[in-house]
Amino acid sequence: MKNLLKTILLIAVMGILISCGDMSKKIEEKLNELSNKTEHLDSFVNKEFDKVKALDSLINLESNKLKNLDSLVNKSSSRLDSIANEKFNSLKKIF
Repeated sequence: MKNLLKTILLIAVMGILISCGDMSKKIEEKLNELSNKTEHLDSFVNKEFDKVKALDSLINLESNKLKNLDSLVNKSSSRLDSIANEKFNSLKKIF
C-alpha cells in the first residue's frame, strides 16, 4: 500500500512538474509575442513621430515664407500709399 501511495504521489508530482514546464513555455511564448508587438508598435510610433516632425518643419518653413511675403506686401503697400499721397498732394496744388 505504501508503495502504491508513493508511486501515485511520484506520478502526481511528475505531472505537476511537467504541467508547470508546459505552462512556463506557454508564458514565455506569450511574452515573446507581446515583446514583438511592442517593438512593432514602437517602430510605428517612431515613424509617425518622424512624419509629424517633418510636417512641423514644413509648417515652420512655410510660415517663414508667409512672414517674408507679408513684409514685402507691407513695404509695397507703404510705397504705393506714399506715391498716391504725393500724386494727390500734387493734384491739390494744381486745383
